[in-house]
Amino acid sequence: MSEPMRIRALLIKDLIEVKLMIKHPMESGLRKDEEGKRVPAHYIETLVVRCKDKVVLDAHLGMAVSENPYIAFNFKGAEKGDKIEASWKDNLGQSRTDEAVVT
Repeated sequence: MSEPMRIRALLIKDLIEVKLMIKHPMESGLRKDEEGKRVPAHYIETLVVRCKDKVVLDAHLGMAVSENPYIAFNFKGAEKGDKIEASWKDNLGQSRTDEAVVT
């Protein structure tokens, strides 16, 4: 099981500022280890963030994204106390969903 995402959702005037960090190796499949063998590809393919059952971010990531990706974005339409739910799925079928509350 992967580590929880670090999610912060802050109300600033009428915008919600969301920052999240995902613990994930994000291996491209092109790198070689010390013995010269290729490290198998293992990267996040999709990331979906929801608030009030509405999708506020739908991202398609790939092998070119760095290890432990950090993603920040803003959206309108939420208030303090609303829940933000972030879910990802990787190329090996692993997935994770975590939540945070808008402060």
